Amino acid sequence: MLGSITRSSTRSRVARGALVIGAAAVLAVAGCSSKSTTTSSGGGASSGNLSIKALVQIDEQGKAVPASTSGTPADPAGDGKATCAPTTAIGFAGAETGGNSALGINILDGAKLALQQHNAANKGCQVVLKPFDTEGDPQKATQVIPSVISDQSIVGLIGPAFSGETKATGQVISDAGLPSLTSSATNAALTKNGWKSFFRGLANDDVQGPSVAHYLTGTAGYKKICVVQDDSDYGVGLAKSVTAALGSSADSSCSANVKTGDRDFSATVSKLSSAKPDAIFYSGYYAEAAPLVEQLRSGGVTAAFVSDDGTNDPQFVKQAGDSTKNALLSCPCGPAPDSFATAYNTLNKQDPGVYSVEAYDLTTILLKAIDAGKVTRPDVLNFVRNYDGQGLARVYKWDSTGELTKATIWMYQVK
Repeated sequence: MLGSITRSSTRSRVARGALVIGAAAVLAVAGCSSKSTTTSSGGGASSGNLSIKALVQIDEQGKAVPASTSGTPADPAGDGKATCAPTTAIGFAGAETGGNSALGINILDGAKLALQQHNAANKGCQVVLKPFDTEGDPQKATQVIPSVISDQSIVGLIGPAFSGETKATGQVISDAGLPSLTSSATNAALTKNGWKSFFRGLANDDVQGPSVAHYLTGTAGYKKICVVQDDSDYGVGLAKSVTAALGSSADSSCSANVKTGDRDFSATVSKLSSAKPDAIFYSGYYAEAAPLVEQLRSGGVTAAFVSDDGTNDPQFVKQAGDSTKNALLSCPCGPAPDSFATAYNTLNKQDPGVYSVEAYDLTTILLKAIDAGKVTRPDVLNFVRNYDGQGLARVYKWDSTGELTKATIWMYQVK
């Protein structure tokens, strides 16, 4: 998921204090060994009785595939015998503030839970989590990432979160040899840059695009689909992939472009209203998807509204209310297991959201490296390259480019 985000200068910034999690941040919460899945994407918050529910896992042909329940997910607590220097740290880079900050906070809070469970069980190894707010902005990320790299206590990074900021900083992170595990950046081109330390913890958009397109034309039976995209690296890349896979079902006469930060979609609504499609696929984020779907419904457009992981967040439902009912949302992310959701809520005082599970899994992998005595960047990097293990969301094993060797897509629906 997640490309660059451009905000208008009038958008308010929410100040967020620095967060460091160490030995003092120990709370008693439930373990997360269960693999049973709930019917929710982990969003929780809703408008009235509406919330985002997991619908089906699909392959690239849009066909339903069963969720894997094999293997015991890795436990960040380990055996409780780990020892490490008190300065040992894991970094996080992503949006903590800004219009789509919920997407970054979901990731940060998933990492927090893995750290809390590890540190509660391992008194001799209190790993610190150091967050760096990029605001989801590539330019800001280029200013922030050097600080991450220069902090030698950080042996691994969760992030960057968005595709645009990852594209802007991936080479310098690779040159520094810092293991970079993203739970959300899905632009397919990211793994084609020759980076040596980048690992994607979910399917990319060249998997998501065809999977969703074939689901819409197959299972859902839509014949005429209008594709609307924002101007982020994520939105542009995913729209291209979806459009290509839709083939003749994608009506080019009603395709439309919007800008991140837009709130008035009257011209787009008029165009889509005249086209009378069966469905509209929006490639972008919830900050724009919410007002877009509201304006579509108030404008009398009844076509099915379909969007992606950038929209698949409780904020979409909260901001657009009843207009989101029955919306279909795709995601390379898996539903939150019950025990994970309980522990997450206990620690973070809110339900997990999109990518919370993936962030937890990837943080667990870095913790396993540290617990195995891999406390330098080269050693952690080598550990991750050769990792092969079950997580809550999926099996994590990477090819030489940093792509998972196997990944699928989930469809969700607002109900």
